Amino acid sequence: MALPGQVDFLIVGAGVAGLRAAVELARLGEVLVVTKESLGESNTHYAQGGIAVAMDGRRDIDLHLQDTIAAGDGLVYRNAAETLVAEGPLRVEELIEWGARFDRKDGSLLRTREAAHSVARILHADGDATGAEISRSLLKVSRAQSSIRFAEWTTVSGLICQDRRVVGADLIGVDQQSRRVGAAAVLIAAGGAGQVYSDTTNPAVATGDGIALAASVGAELADMEFYQFHPTALSLPGAPRFLLSEALRGEGAYLRNDRGERFMERYHSSLELAPRDVVARAVAREGMSEGEREPRAVYLDLRHVRGIDLHQRFPGISAFLSQYGLDLGRDLVPVRPAAHYLMGGIRTDLDGRTSVQGLFVAGEAACTGVHGANRLASNSLLEGLVFGARAAKAMIGSDVAAASLEPPAKSSTPDPSDEELLEVYITSLQKMMWECAGLLRDETTLRHGLSELARCESGIDRIVRQGKTSRRLSEAQALCRVSGAILQSAQARTESRGAHFCSDYPHRDDRRFQKHSIIGRQGADPVVFEEW
Repeated sequence: MALPGQVDFLIVGAGVAGLRAAVELARLGEVLVVTKESLGESNTHYAQGGIAVAMDGRRDIDLHLQDTIAAGDGLVYRNAAETLVAEGPLRVEELIEWGARFDRKDGSLLRTREAAHSVARILHADGDATGAEISRSLLKVSRAQSSIRFAEWTTVSGLICQDRRVVGADLIGVDQQSRRVGAAAVLIAAGGAGQVYSDTTNPAVATGDGIALAASVGAELADMEFYQFHPTALSLPGAPRFLLSEALRGEGAYLRNDRGERFMERYHSSLELAPRDVVARAVAREGMSEGEREPRAVYLDLRHVRGIDLHQRFPGISAFLSQYGLDLGRDLVPVRPAAHYLMGGIRTDLDGRTSVQGLFVAGEAACTGVHGANRLASNSLLEGLVFGARAAKAMIGSDVAAASLEPPAKSSTPDPSDEELLEVYITSLQKMMWECAGLLRDETTLRHGLSELARCESGIDRIVRQGKTSRRLSEAQALCRVSGAILQSAQARTESRGAHFCSDYPHRDDRRFQKHSIIGRQGADPVVFEEW
C-alpha cells in the first residue's frame, strides 16, 4: 500500500488500545494504523483469560476498584483505577454491540474468577480466546470505516519533532525503504516489551518499540521496574513458553512441587488465587535446586476438578497441550514463570497525554498508575478499551497545521554479518535480563546487568553509526533502551514491592517508596520518585 505523506492521526500498534482509538478518531479525520506484522498479531490477540469488568452497578464497581488497589501493593493511582472500573462497563457493552461474542450460559454472560478477584467478574470468549475475539470485533468495525487505513508489516523507526512537538514518524516497509508521514497527533499503542526477557509469553513483536520511541524524543517513563511474570507458562524442553491462563487456577487448579505437595499455603492465605507476583515467586522458589544443573519441576494439577468440561472450557490450551501428549484432566502440566506484562511504561495523564506535545499513549505501553506495582488479572484488555477511547478524544483537540517535513535521510540495510551480530547481542541481552532483572533481584546482579547492557549497546551503536536501518536493528535499539530503564529503576528502588523483589531489601518501605519512579525528567537524577 502506498503510504500517505500526511494524515490527521497516526496510530502505532493494532491491538485493543490502538483499534479502539482508531474507531473513535475515524469520524473526524484520516487515520493511519501502523503495525509491524499482520493485523491481529499483538498481545491482545494472545490474551487468554478474559476481560475483567463490573457489570452489576455501583457496588460491583466499588469491589472491582478495591481489588485493583489491593493487587497493586500500595502504588495504584486511585484516579486512574476509578476511571478504569467506572468506564469499563460502557466500553464492554459497546464492544458487544459491535459484535464481540462473549461466552454465555442460558442467555446471560458467563463470568469466572481469577486470582486476587473477590468475585467472579471475568468475561471470556471461546473459552480461552478472549483477546482474539476482541481483536476480531474491533478489526471488523475498523475496516468498515473508510477513513481508517492500515499499514501492515511496517516498522516505525523514529518520531519526528519540530518545536518540541511530535509531528510525524519515519516508517520502514517490507521493501526496507524509509518513508516519512506527518500527523497532527501520534498515538503509541504498541504494547509491551516481553522480548526483553529470554522467557516470555509475549509474541515476537513485543520488543518495547513504542516505549523506546517515546523516550528517544524526551517523554518521561514511569514504574519501569515493575514487570509482571506470569506464574504458569508451559515448561517443556523445545516448547515455547505457552501461557497457561490464570483462569485454570480460577477453576480450581492446584500448584504442586516435584514431591507432589501443594505449596501455596506456605506463601499466602489465598493459596493458588494469591496475587500474581506472590504466586510467581512461590513457583520460582519451589523450582530452585541447590547444586543441581536443572531446576526442579513445578506442576499445575487439574485432575481433581469436577463439574466442568476442561476441554470445552479451555479449547485452545487443550489443543496446544495435546501436541505434547498432555491432557488437562489427566496429567500434571509442568510450569514455570515467564515475563508477561509491564506495569510501567510511558507516563501519561488519564487522557493519554505525555510530557511531549503531540504524543499520546494508551494500553500496555502507557503508565497511568492504574496497575500500581502489580496488575490485577484481566484488567489489561479493559485498560486498552477505556484509555484507548480517552486518548482518542484528547487527540481530537490537537488542531495543528500540517508541518513541512524534510524527507528521511538515506540509509542502507545491515549486511548478513551485521544481522548475525544483532541476534547475538539480542540473545545475550535477553539472557542477562532474565538473570539480572527477573523475578528475584539483588544489587550485585543489577549492577552486572547495567555493565552487560553497555557492552550490547556499544556493539549495536557501531552498526547504527554506519547509517544502517532495518526492523531488527530498531528492535535491538528498543530492547536496549527498555532494558536500561528497567535496570536503572530497579536499582533505584531499594525496597521490595509487588513485582519488584530485591533480596537486599526484602520489605516494603512506604515512608520512602510509596511513590512512582520517573525516568527522563530534564535536569533531574536518572531516576526520581514522586507521589501521584
